[in-house]
Order: sequence, then C-alpha cells, then structure tokens
Amino acid sequence: MSDYIDCIAALDRCAAACNNCASACIAEGHLPEMEKCIRLDLDCAALCRFTSESLARDTQFMRDFCDLCARICDACADECSRHPADHCQACSDACRRCAELCRAM
Repeated sequence: MSDYIDCIAALDRCAAACNNCASACIAEGHLPEMEKCIRLDLDCAALCRFTSESLARDTQFMRDFCDLCARICDACADECSRHPADHCQACSDACRRCAELCRAM
C-alpha cells in the first residue's frame, strides 16, 4: 500500500474539493446553470472515495477503478474550469492532479 499513498491522498483531496464545490454551487443558488457541475462533482467525489478505499485494500481491480476515476476527474475538471468561482477552480485543479496520479497507477 505504501506505493499508493500519493494517489490515495490525491483521491481524498479530490473528493473533498468536489464535495466543497457541489455544496458551494448549491448555496450560490444558480442551480440551472450549475447542474452539470454539481452532478459531476458528486459523481467524482463518490468515485474518488471508492477508488481510495480500493487502493487501500490493494484490490485486483484497482487499475480499472483508477482508469475510470481518471476519466471522470478529467470531465469534472473540464466542467469546473468553465466557471470563475474560486471553489470551481480549486476543484478543477484537484481533479487534474488526481487524474494524473490515477493514470500513473
């Protein structure tokens, strides 16, 4: 598991950033415009948490989970980068870093 520590940390940071972004988007009250962002945030956070747990267990499917996680992180990063809010930009950065480390697995 020690080989996976950086990826697990990035997954956990990404999940937290996505949850924060979704919550902030909801609080801002622009739901119709932010619906795609919120949905991707929630999907990405859930998959990042699952993938982090999978890496900690050293499951045989971790590469598959990492591949899927990288794809969803890329989609979330692309969507969040379209919005000027600081929480969206922070989420985009966390997603891009997470995708990079997941691909390296």
